[in-house]
Amino acid sequence: MNLPIVFGIAADPVKLGLVASLNRPDGNATGVTTLNVELGPKRIELLHEVLPEATIMAVLVNPTNPSADTLLGDLQTAARTLGLQFHILHASAEREFDKAFESLLQLHAGALVITPDIFFLAHSEQLAALTVRHRVPAIFQYRQFAAAGGLMSYGTDEAEYYRLLGIYAARVLKGERPGDLPVQQVTKVELIINLNRAKALGINVPLPLLARADEVIE
Repeated sequence: MNLPIVFGIAADPVKLGLVASLNRPDGNATGVTTLNVELGPKRIELLHEVLPEATIMAVLVNPTNPSADTLLGDLQTAARTLGLQFHILHASAEREFDKAFESLLQLHAGALVITPDIFFLAHSEQLAALTVRHRVPAIFQYRQFAAAGGLMSYGTDEAEYYRLLGIYAARVLKGERPGDLPVQQVTKVELIINLNRAKALGINVPLPLLARADEVIE
């Protein structure tokens, strides 16, 4: 007997072979997916809105991430559309963080986009501390980053994500077959702005952007 599985991922479960289709998983697994690659261009747009004078930006990517090429392709397209120069920094181990941030000064990068990655997520507070130390305006995926001192975060609403996971887990525990439950995607996103960090960096966040934020940390 196959053990029922309720997963939560930020990738396409069909491409990963977890389910036959999103609407009819059919096997012993179903779950919830989050927006991931799709939000990359918006993060660049948000940084550009806050820092229109910054014509050079950098992106931190984990080269071992299977989605790295797709993430970078979408970000590069967005950067070209906005007329920005774009530099790629790599880190796949904690010891590589310092080198990556030191490169920002050499590249004259005015802002940093940190790409979604489970490794980076596990080090959100450390990455936020590095942006503070190097005085780098940066944006990442989850609230933990902004709460720890990063300038902004823009990504899936975590409360909604875990709510949907909990509902599916409860339904499976009550006897429903995972294969009969369509895979759900969380489409609700949240923008968090750390206004304290913006002030420390001498950045005047546009009032319309502050009004759009789901949370402003002061």
